[in-house]
Parts: sequence; C-alpha cells; structure tokens
Amino acid sequence: MGNDDPAIAHHAALDERMVRAVRGIRLLTLTSWPAGQETRFLDGFHAGRLVLPKIEYPRHDFGEARAELDAIASGADPDHPLGQYLQESARSWAIAAQLLESLGTPAVTTHSVALFGRPDEHLPGNGPTACEAAHHFITIADELDRELMAPAEHVTVSATALQLQLQRDLDTFFGERVIDVELDPELIAKAAAGATRIRLRSNAAFSDYDRDQLLQHEAFVHSLTALNGREQPILPSLALSSPRSTETQEGLATFAEQITGSIDIGRMKRLSLRIEAVDMALRGADFIEVFRYFMDEEQSAEDSFASAQRVFRGVPVTGDAAFTKDTVYLRGLVSVHTFFRWALREQKLQLCRWLFAGKMTLADVQRFEPLFADGVLVPARWMPHWITRANGLAGMLAFSLFANRIRLDAIATGDEPLEL
Repeated sequence: MGNDDPAIAHHAALDERMVRAVRGIRLLTLTSWPAGQETRFLDGFHAGRLVLPKIEYPRHDFGEARAELDAIASGADPDHPLGQYLQESARSWAIAAQLLESLGTPAVTTHSVALFGRPDEHLPGNGPTACEAAHHFITIADELDRELMAPAEHVTVSATALQLQLQRDLDTFFGERVIDVELDPELIAKAAAGATRIRLRSNAAFSDYDRDQLLQHEAFVHSLTALNGREQPILPSLALSSPRSTETQEGLATFAEQITGSIDIGRMKRLSLRIEAVDMALRGADFIEVFRYFMDEEQSAEDSFASAQRVFRGVPVTGDAAFTKDTVYLRGLVSVHTFFRWALREQKLQLCRWLFAGKMTLADVQRFEPLFADGVLVPARWMPHWITRANGLAGMLAFSLFANRIRLDAIATGDEPLEL
C-alpha cells in the first residue's frame, strides 16, 4: 500500500474537499460572545445589581457545506481506514454546522451533547461519571491546606510577562520563531492555541503552574499536533481542530500536564468546577447562578464571568441549556492515560508518538498504524521532550500499571501487611 494506491488517492481527494468545505465552520469563534459583555455585567455586579446578559448571535447558513460533507461521507469507503476517518470526521463537522445554525436556541445543547457528551455520562472503563469524578477532585482540593503551598506558588504574573516568557521558551524549542504568543482582550479562555499562534487573555493573571501548563498543554500538544498535521502529504485535515478529535486532543494535552508534573490540584479543581457548572446549567441554573457558583469557589469576578461564559457559549442564558465542551477534559484524560498504559503493555508505544502526527482520535491512530508503517502518513516532525524519552515514559507508565493493582480500601493500618 503506497501513495499511488487508487484507494488512497481517492480518499486524499475527498479529504481536500472536506478541508475546503469546513473552512467557515469555526465552532469556538462563532459561539463566542460579542465584545463588551464582561464589562457591562461586572459593572452591574460591582454596583450590586446582577442582570442576565443579552446575547444576539448572527444567523448562519451552512447548507452548502453540509451537503458537501454528506457527499464526502457517502463517497468514502467504510472498510478502508481513511474512509472510516473521513466518514466520522465529515459527520462531526456537519453536526458542528447544525450547532452554529441554531445559535441562541436550546437546539445548541442537543448538538453540543452529540459532539462532546454530557457530565453525567460514565468515564471509560465503566468508571464513575464525569460529575462524580469532578466532585472527587473538588473535595480533595478543598481538603488540602493551602498554607502547605510554597510562597512562590501564590505569586502571579501578568499576561504581558507570561507572553515574553513563553515566547522565549518556544523560540528556544524550535530554534527559530515558529509560534507567536499574542495578547487578546476578547478571549474567553485564559489561553488558546493554533498552529502558529498562542493567545493569552489580556486581563488574566498567571501562576508558575499556569506557565508550565500552557507550555505543555497549548504549545506542545495543541500547536504541535496542528503543525505536524500540516506536514501530512495526503490528509491536510489532520491539521484542523475537528470536533470529533476534541476529547482525545484535550485529554492528550491534560495528560501532558500530568506526565510532566505541570498540573496542580488547583488546575484539577478548575477543570472539575467547569464540569459541575455544565451540569448545573443543564439542570436549570441560569448564567447568574453559575457565575455565583464560581464566585463561591473563590474565583475572581473576572474569572467567574469567563468560566460561566464558557458554559453558556451559543445557548440561552436562562438555564436548561449548556455548551458541554468542558466535559471532555476528564474523560479525555482518563482515555489517554488508559491508552498509554495499554500501549506499554502491548509494546506499541510507537502509537503514542504517532498521536502527535496530527489531530486525531485514539481510534484513528490505531486504524492508521499500517499507513504509518508504509509511509503513507508521516511521523511527527516535532514532539515534546517527554514523549521522545521512551525509557522515562515507560518507567512512569510501568509504575502506573503496577499501582493500579493496589486496592486503596485494602491498605491496612498499623503493622498489618499490604494486600495486592
């Protein structure tokens, strides 16, 4: 099987069509709120009167794009790994288009759940629900004594200072200017990454942990997978942030924080609070109630607004609706962590490195294995240091495999032996 294979050429042509068709389907950009909402809401908050934001979304018509995506899915071979990838990708882009066509209505929730799931769904391996896992991490974070943190961990830096630090680190990593770090006053998240640009919210404050997390999460996963996807000779769509790859991509990025020791319990709590907030909104909480929830969890007014805004992107702010993307982080982390441990056991750590060759799902990288082996798909040009150090990665995963055999409820007190 090579690049001159008719089936590969056929699917490569379909992929080029898909890249053109989805050019205007910018899910996060088009669900974002207009500028000025934060200032108006927080001015009211500081004056002692909270008023629900009024969001007007433009109307979109992606009928032509959806028809093209349907044609691409119909033309793909469901028995070929590239055909399976194209069918699943085209269908997820079509759902994203339907979501954008229904902005401001409850239908957005239905499409969002189809793309990202719900907080009351079980984690992989028939584990707890995302909500139950979130409650677990919030409880642990609340039980820890913040005074145990080193003084340096309480110090924050401005977005401008972090911009300079990250730019220096990235230029050193690449040996040249490949990714620009910019400030963006309109950004909802504290940071967002594309292939050649990382944006930081201008009014946000960042800790040392934030800096390491942004480097590992945004730059060395989100940006690298986009850059490496651009290097693929036959699947340019691997450079795009497809809705169906969101869970794996966010899971891989959060796993990168974990494996490098960049994640702290505060970060786990913030991720978990977002999941609980999505659940609250789905059960009827409006924007003000969700904003107060974040405030009660000791977030600043600015951060509480930004966090609540994430939950209500594209949906009515009156409750019974939510943009559910934030539910993918814990589910993705569990999935990726489990996949890496499986790859070690099966002596397939090469699959983990191939995950960085573009924006793909865990299922994609397994079905693409023969395509990588035959050179149809190319390995990642750039990878973070932790994935290239196979011995260190294998050591950490091997311990994780062993530690999972220990039942915490079987650990005895006193001098009694530990049961395995």
